[in-house]
This record gives sequence, structure tokens and C-alpha cells, in this order.
Amino acid sequence: MVFRKILFFLLMMMTGGSLSAQENLGLKDVYKDYFKVGCAINMGNFYHPEDLELILREYNSITAENDHKTGMVHPREGVWNWQGADVIANFCRENHLPLRLHNLCWHAQFADWMMYDEQGNPVPDEVFYARLRDHIFTIVDRYRDIIYAIDVVNEAMADGGPDVQPYRPSKLYERFGDEFIAKAFQFAAEAAGHDVLLIYNDYNAADRFKSQRIFNMVKKMKEEYGVRVDGIGMQGHYNIYGPSAAEVDSAITMYRRIVDHIQFTELDVRVNMEMGGQLQFSQKGEEITDEVKARHTEQYRALFEVFRKHRDVIDCVTFWNVSDRDSWLTSSNYPLLFDKALQRKDAYRAITSF
Repeated sequence: MVFRKILFFLLMMMTGGSLSAQENLGLKDVYKDYFKVGCAINMGNFYHPEDLELILREYNSITAENDHKTGMVHPREGVWNWQGADVIANFCRENHLPLRLHNLCWHAQFADWMMYDEQGNPVPDEVFYARLRDHIFTIVDRYRDIIYAIDVVNEAMADGGPDVQPYRPSKLYERFGDEFIAKAFQFAAEAAGHDVLLIYNDYNAADRFKSQRIFNMVKKMKEEYGVRVDGIGMQGHYNIYGPSAAEVDSAITMYRRIVDHIQFTELDVRVNMEMGGQLQFSQKGEEITDEVKARHTEQYRALFEVFRKHRDVIDCVTFWNVSDRDSWLTSSNYPLLFDKALQRKDAYRAITSF
């Protein structure tokens, strides 16, 4: 008992007289010598001051969950919707938080009008590319002062085994082939200059077949098209059963052969067998038992061990949403480090106590 009192006294002295001092440290502080730690935010967070307090305490990188996507901000020719986009950007400016711009070219939530004339007929390629270039230059110029990375092209590669056609059969690919990827990176490089990282972003990027397709595509973009691709964004969207730490490590090891920057861009860990960025998913995970919580904690611990191993190439790890309360996966999937009451989970302690 005497020893415990002495230990308590020493801890009080070391923390400036308060054992709660550690509570004021956030993920950004714990990982300041490793990489940025960010989160995706949406307009709903601005109605909850406690969300904003948590964001400012924990994170030093911001991604807009939806408000900077092409279809959201540029729904029709000549029409720009800056309301939500500016709120998030100004929050970053006011709090000196760097912004990841997400995203410029994605088959979903895209400005499909760029591909058609007023009668619904396909426009010539040069018209589409002129419209895409104008969009990219306009949004990059508006937020140039705070962006440090851009998800230029999102989810262009196919899922599946070794025999599938490598590119997602989207309207963009079916019309323009993989040239649309090269053009998007070309325009982004012209608009952003060399101070902003240009990222190719995709889910299931640790899958051994899809990771090879991503690697081959980025290699082709750089070597055959001659465009700048600075990094690969591995979204995450994992579950408590996979991928394994070894699979994630293997993918990073391969990607770093072709790019100098890797970012984990949309990280969450759900408690069922699903993973990936598909917009259709189960609204209910497994019952949150002690065993499930232990698996959730262990998956996060193992992942961050791999992230720290590759600290020389990983720039940022971004969680997709602030807490389980606002997660796109819903709180029943138990995906993040903070529960729906914004309390830190065991997984939080596991990745901050290494």
C-alpha cells in the first residue's frame, strides 16, 4: 500500500500534478513522430460541439466525407455548390488543419453531365476533358492554401480474382479507357503544382489480386503516360477478421516500389465479415461481446504496428468519420476508436500504448 501511494505521488509529479493530463493528448500527439492522424467529417458534425472538440483534440488532418466530391460541388454545368465544401475548408483554415481533398474523379457521385450534351448525346472526348480540367482547376484553386494531398482518382480498379478485367467497368472506363485516369492526374498536377501530393485511392488495396492491379496501373500511368502519381491511398474499410497484418504489410512493401507516399485514407474496422468500400452493406454487425471487442482491439493494434513499421513512407492515417455515432457503417458495426457516446474504446488504448 505504501509503495502504491509513492507511485501515485510520482505519477502526479510527472504529469504536472494531474493524472488526467494524458487525457488531453490526442492521436495526433502520440503519433507526431510517425505520421498525421486524420478523420473524415461531414456537415452533421458541426451541429455537435462535442464532435468538434474531439476532432481538435485528436486529429491533425481533415477529409470531407462527401462535400468535396465532384457531383456534390459541381452538379450541373455552370452550377457550383460551395456551401458545405466551404464550411469544412474554413474550419480547417481557422484551426490550422491541413486538408486532404477528396476527390476529383470517381465513377460514383460524379458529374455525369460532363460526358453528355443537352440532348443526352455523348460529347467529343476533347469537350469532356475540357470540362474535367475546368472542374479540377476551379476546386484546387479555391482550396490551394490548405490542401496537402488530393485523391485524384478514386476506385478505378476492379475487385475479384486473378482473371478479371483489371479496370472497373464504369461509364468512365467504358468511354475513355484508362486515359481518363492519366488526364485527371495531368490536370491535377498542372493545377496543384509540386507542393501537393497526388494520390490514387482505392479499397481492398491489401487484397493480393487487386493490389497487383493497382500497382500495374500506377506503374503504367508513370511510365507509359508520363504523369505524376505521388502516392497510393489504401482506404481500409477492414473487419475484425481481415485483412491480416501480413497482407497489409505485403501490399505496402509492393506499393513503395512504385510510389514514395502511402496514406491510409478511410480506415474503419467493422465487426462482421464484410469489408471494402461498397455502398451496400449490412446495417447490423455481430453482438458486441467481450470476445468481439478483443478481436476489434487486436486488429487495430496489429494494423498500427504495421503502420509504424512503414513510417518512412506513410504520411497519414485517416479514420472514416469521427465516432461510431456518425459512421457511415452505423454504430451497430462498432467500426471506430470512439463509441457512439464519444468514449475511447480499448482499441484506442491499444494503439496509443505501444
